[in-house]
Amino acid sequence: MEQQIFTNEVILSWLQYYAKNTTLDLEHVKIIDITKKNKNVIPTVEAHKTTMVFTNAGIKDIFYRLWNAGLGECEVWYNEGSDPSGQILHKPVKEMIDRGINASAGMMIINPNARNTSKIGLSNERFQRGSIHYVGSEIRAVILSKMAIAPADDICVIGGESIAIEAALMAPEGNVIAVEYSHADRATLEDNVAHFDLHNVKIIDHVDAESFQDCPVPSLVFLVASASTDQELAYLTSINPNINVVVYTLDFKVAASMPDTLQSLGLTDIDTIQISVSRLGRNTFKHEVAPWIITGRTRTDN
Repeated sequence: MEQQIFTNEVILSWLQYYAKNTTLDLEHVKIIDITKKNKNVIPTVEAHKTTMVFTNAGIKDIFYRLWNAGLGECEVWYNEGSDPSGQILHKPVKEMIDRGINASAGMMIINPNARNTSKIGLSNERFQRGSIHYVGSEIRAVILSKMAIAPADDICVIGGESIAIEAALMAPEGNVIAVEYSHADRATLEDNVAHFDLHNVKIIDHVDAESFQDCPVPSLVFLVASASTDQELAYLTSINPNINVVVYTLDFKVAASMPDTLQSLGLTDIDTIQISVSRLGRNTFKHEVAPWIITGRTRTDN
C-alpha cells in the first residue's frame, strides 16, 4: 500500500472531518505525525486529552503498546480507510490490542485522565531493573532543572541512564544521544527505551567523530564525571563551542577542578552546587550520597 505524506492540506482535511462528524473538542488537540522519525506516541497521549496521530499502514502493535503503558481506557476514534470520509468508529484501546494499522490515516486518541504537566524526577520504580543503580529521584529532579531542557533540544547524556530517559520525555521535538561504555548498562538502557516507547533516543558507546557521524550536534550535555571526561568535553565543545554543560560527580577534587576545566573550554556562567537528601526512617534520618553538580551555560535566555 502506498504510504501517505501528511501535508498541511491533508492534516486540515482530517481535522475538518472529525470536527464535522464528532462532538470532540479540537481546541487543544495535539497533532503528532509518527511517519516522521523520533516521535513518541505514548508520552504524547499521556500528556494530552486529545491527540491526533497520523500514521502509515503496517504498524502491528501500536494499540498493544498503548495498553501496556496503562492507557487501555483511552478511546480511539478512527475510520476504516485512508481518506477522511465515511463512518467514524470508536473503541477503547483495551479492545484494540490485537489489531494494528492497516491504512495510512489520522486517528484521534482521547485520554480523559491526561496530565499536561512535565514529569521531572520520576520514581525509580518506573524504570526497568538491570545493571544500573539509579540516582534518587529528588537529585534527578535538581539535575533536570539545571539542564533547563527545551522541547527541541538535541542532548548528549553520558553515563546517566535515567537522565537520558527523562530528557527524551522532556524534548519530544529533539533527540537524545546516550553514551554508554558498559555493555550491561547499554542493555538496561535499551530496555528502558522500549519500556517508555521512546523513538528519539540513540545509544552509542563512545564519544568521538566516528560515533557522532550520524548524530545531531548537541546543544546540551549531561555527563557523569569519569577518567574520560576531559576528552569528552574537548570533543563536544569542538563541534559546538556554545554547548551547555552539566557535570555530576561524587569526587570533591573533580568538583573543585571542573570550573577551571569548563572555563578553559570557553564556557562561562559556571556554577557549582552540592545536593544533600535525607530520608526519615523509623527513628533516624538516612543520608543519601551528596553529589556536586557543576554547570557551564552559554544559553542567553537562562
